[in-house]
Amino acid sequence: MSFDYIVSILGPMLEGAQMTVLLFLVCIIVSIPLGFLLTLSVRSSFKPISWFAQSYVYVMRGTPLLLQLLFICFGLPMLPVIGEYLVLDRFVAACLGFILNYAAYFAEIFRGGLLAIDKGQYEAAQVLGLNKWQTTTRVVLPQMFRIALPAVANESVTLVKDTALLYAVAVPELLHFAQTAVNRDFTIVPFFVAGIIYLIMTLILTFVFKRIEQRFKFE
Repeated sequence: MSFDYIVSILGPMLEGAQMTVLLFLVCIIVSIPLGFLLTLSVRSSFKPISWFAQSYVYVMRGTPLLLQLLFICFGLPMLPVIGEYLVLDRFVAACLGFILNYAAYFAEIFRGGLLAIDKGQYEAAQVLGLNKWQTTTRVVLPQMFRIALPAVANESVTLVKDTALLYAVAVPELLHFAQTAVNRDFTIVPFFVAGIIYLIMTLILTFVFKRIEQRFKFE
């Protein structure tokens, strides 16, 4: 296949990649703080909040992301009485689905980070005269994020690849344009081009997280 053909399909596919990157950024920016709030809720001494948070995490991690996306995009509008008020733009619905799903995974990652902190750290903070807020912000959270960072990086790379599920809810992202070109031109070259674009995105993301990890190590 000629280089000119690759150039001709590259434009639309890069346009689709912009949608992929936009979904990734929206999901990361919202789901990480939401995941941390879920972690705090799971550890809450108020049992109803803790039970609700644990149930939410269990349901979101125990059901396929694709099923959740299909339910939000096509299932919510079919609900009796309130369904007509739950019709969302496909991209907005997809963002909502990704955020709700990945928040549950980040919550488990942060919970693991908290559990990995030695109890001696809390005792040392008390000896130094730090109050609960100071202990949390100066001792616990920095260590938790440092411990959780590799898992967060891995989950973020998975998120980049999972954005391909937008294709299933008719959002025109990278894979959509690749499939369109394959069907139109009867060649698998667009799939290879899409694969290379995904690899470049994950490579950049991996590099960014490696730099962040190195910075945390020297702090």
